[in-house]
Amino acid sequence: MGDTGTSELVRMWIDGWVVSRGSSDPIDEPWGWTIDVGQARHVARHVLPEPSEADVRKIVATTSAPGTWLKLFAEDQEVLPWVGPGWRLDVPGFLMTCPLAPEHTAAPAGYTLTRWTRGGVSRVLVRTGAGHFAARGQIARAGTHAVVDQVETAPEHRRKGLGGLVMRALQSTAYEAGARTGLLVGTPEGHALYSSLGWTTHSPMASLWYEPSDPAR
Repeated sequence: MGDTGTSELVRMWIDGWVVSRGSSDPIDEPWGWTIDVGQARHVARHVLPEPSEADVRKIVATTSAPGTWLKLFAEDQEVLPWVGPGWRLDVPGFLMTCPLAPEHTAAPAGYTLTRWTRGGVSRVLVRTGAGHFAARGQIARAGTHAVVDQVETAPEHRRKGLGGLVMRALQSTAYEAGARTGLLVGTPEGHALYSSLGWTTHSPMASLWYEPSDPAR
């Protein structure tokens, strides 16, 4: 990605993420972006690529809606003191990128791979020979970059290379559609897999949501 800064990478990630999730267009804020997600437990999210204590405290002070999320591109321990009661810490994330290229995507023996694209989002599904769910993922293209999202492997099918298969299939699909750079925010669990597939880590991401003990507050 050369000298691309965190703010630019985060914006590229957002551009694909909103396509993947069917969310609203990002609203520009002085500190980053606000996105309406529109789910009961995820009403909206505020994304700060370079969070400052003053900005985070200002957002927290004006937040009353449960299901409001903060996505702060910093370490958990740095930003946690900036929020007050009612804010819950989710697992940390890692902003990662990878140059896209055609990949080998043959499913291992005993599994089948299906992929399809609708509304700008390409999905990959891996099933057993009997049709049971084994793994999945999706990728949303935004111009020359694409964002990987919601990759998961069923517990009983882990450590069989299916996560890597899904990632290679997603990367190939996006490349064939014209994208050349992949982006994602991975969990600690996925970080090792993505690193092994050639993804580069750029920034940690702290993820918090508002769920007050007394919802009437």
